Amino acid sequence: MNDSLEARLQATLNVIPANTWYASPTGALTFVNERAADYLGLPKDHPLRFGIDTGAAWDSHIPLVHPDDHDEARKAWSKCLKTGSAGENTFRIRNAQGGYRWRISRVEPLRANDGTLLYWIGMNFDIEELKQAEFHLAEGQRLAHTGSWAFDASGFEYWSSELFQIHGLKPGRKAPSIPEYMALVHSEDREFVAQEIKKMLPAQTAFDFTKRIVRPDGAVRYVRCVGTPAANGRGFVGTGIDVTEQEELTKELRKSVEEAKRAKDKLAEQEKELRQILDLTPQLVSVNEGSNQKRIYANRGLLDYLGTTLDAWLHGSAGSDAHPDDLKRLNAYIARSKSAGSAFEMETRIRKGDGSDRWFLARFNPVHDDKGNIRRWYVANTDIDDRKRAEERLKEENVALREEIDRASMFEEIVGTSPALQTMLTRISKVAPTDSTVLITGETGTGKELVARAIHRRSGRSSRAFVAVNCAAIPRELIASELFGHEKGAFTGATQRRIGRFELANGGTLFLDEVAELSPATQVAFLRVLQERELERVGGTETIHVDVRVIAATNRDLVDAVASGSFRRDLFYRLNVFPLEMPSLRERKQDIPLLVEYFIHRYARKAGKRFRRVNKRTLDHLQSYPWPGNVRELQNVIERSVIVCDTDEFIVDESWLSQGRSLEGAAALSSTLAAHEKSIIEDALRASGGRVFGPGGAATRLGIPRSTLESRIRALKINKRRFRPQAAKIKL
Repeated sequence: MNDSLEARLQATLNVIPANTWYASPTGALTFVNERAADYLGLPKDHPLRFGIDTGAAWDSHIPLVHPDDHDEARKAWSKCLKTGSAGENTFRIRNAQGGYRWRISRVEPLRANDGTLLYWIGMNFDIEELKQAEFHLAEGQRLAHTGSWAFDASGFEYWSSELFQIHGLKPGRKAPSIPEYMALVHSEDREFVAQEIKKMLPAQTAFDFTKRIVRPDGAVRYVRCVGTPAANGRGFVGTGIDVTEQEELTKELRKSVEEAKRAKDKLAEQEKELRQILDLTPQLVSVNEGSNQKRIYANRGLLDYLGTTLDAWLHGSAGSDAHPDDLKRLNAYIARSKSAGSAFEMETRIRKGDGSDRWFLARFNPVHDDKGNIRRWYVANTDIDDRKRAEERLKEENVALREEIDRASMFEEIVGTSPALQTMLTRISKVAPTDSTVLITGETGTGKELVARAIHRRSGRSSRAFVAVNCAAIPRELIASELFGHEKGAFTGATQRRIGRFELANGGTLFLDEVAELSPATQVAFLRVLQERELERVGGTETIHVDVRVIAATNRDLVDAVASGSFRRDLFYRLNVFPLEMPSLRERKQDIPLLVEYFIHRYARKAGKRFRRVNKRTLDHLQSYPWPGNVRELQNVIERSVIVCDTDEFIVDESWLSQGRSLEGAAALSSTLAAHEKSIIEDALRASGGRVFGPGGAATRLGIPRSTLESRIRALKINKRRFRPQAAKIKL
């Protein structure tokens, strides 16, 4: 019985003008109405006044019955419990003052739709006066609201004045005949009453039935007829009790019980329908109870996802399915929600039965009682794993893109019309639409990454990512993690899984600059990706398939590197599918005026300056300079000159190019490009006192990045320490 029905039943029983009560299916008394409680003298806080089951045995209240009536009371109550049917008994019950009064007790079972016994409902009517009338007929007239009568085979011998009043007739008349009496009975009850009269005369046993009568004014009343054989053995004596109010209350009670049953059935049907709807919803739904979040419901989607049963899930603890890394954050959210009493949502991972996990958007909705305490938590989890993974990938791609932008080429376009450059552009236009691997060689600063980007933009992969990696700028012990990614815990500092550059470039292009700097171990893994199109993250076992076009670049002679054993021969052949050699700026001097104009326009616009012409002597110097740093060095010189030039004629300080001339002279004496390059770098180190980077360092003087210079120093086996001033050395 739900709380609302029980409260309604108690309220109904409290207004009935009789001692009413209900008991549990086992017969234990659970509730007595206020009339009964006051009659028995129960304290105001007694549990029976509030319908609180004390757990007492069914016969624990027998001592309230008069000792002479104990056996009959036990027998009658035991019969009801045994048969599960209604019963009635008459006995004396002790009141608050210790006296006893006669009561007639009527008990009926209240059952559910499926026949299950829910409660016993009983009414105790005071029949003290009636009992006295059985022994002292003369005093029967003093019975309040009850009329008396005498009846035999010939008809009624006597009707009391109260009985006339009950039937709406004037007292003092002669008792009605059988036909007159039957005319007073409701038409629908006449057959029933006639049968009762026909049975009781030959049986000569006590009887008790209730019928309806119709008063002359048309009012319908319920009259209870209780009769017993007369002491002289002739006919019967008895009473007629107007029980209209009790019957109406009983009907109302039964109606309430039926309504409660229907409401319960409807609620059960609605709950069943709701469960079916929740089982079909694409969300994972659960319900937890109270502040301790005891589990009470999970829909089919959640159970299937976890790979468990409802019973097993109910015995689990709140939060046990959450990812361990998210549990602390989840508990913090719940603690704040308990304090504020408001709903919240968060992104979290939920683990499956096999240990894997997916991302969900979890919405927590608390339901409060009248005092504001949280009674239940309703939780709905929406799968956002695909979006979350895409966001992580996009985040990694954005990081890579920012790094690319930071390391972007000095070019915005390929500028020039020289034959050497045009030949290069023709070869780019032919290889770009294919998926062939390209190997770009050439001196530092010639624009190898710019060419790689041009190939990507003109390929079928242009809508996907272009990911650039400078192999010389990454420590050798981290290059494998950078290229192939790593799993959480793969090495010290690997606090979470990271996607490698190959995965970021999946479907697009991966540009590997300074590829000759790869370690032998990394070369092996790189070769596998080129051959098999698959890789494994560092510390992982999962094979990941990738579709990546590789463009590699180097300023070293890979043929010599293969011969010396520092570069794998099979990897060289895999990379050298379509070689492109970038011409140095010395080989395309006729492009210098165009490049100068392009860079002046670019940096003057940023500086808010305007130049009308270029000094002819400056232009001659620029064209005669050998440009060991190629276009990158030219770019640096132009940018520096734009900053310091204050006239509308563009002029370059010739002293900035003098070092280059001496280097050019040294280069002219060299028989090979390597010797020429080594001489240039050594002169720059000598001029900078052995400093590679920083203001006045060799990298700044040559106009090339520090990482590139460090790479060339290692490749050419230059001892940069010997160019440091002796005074700076520490003697041990």
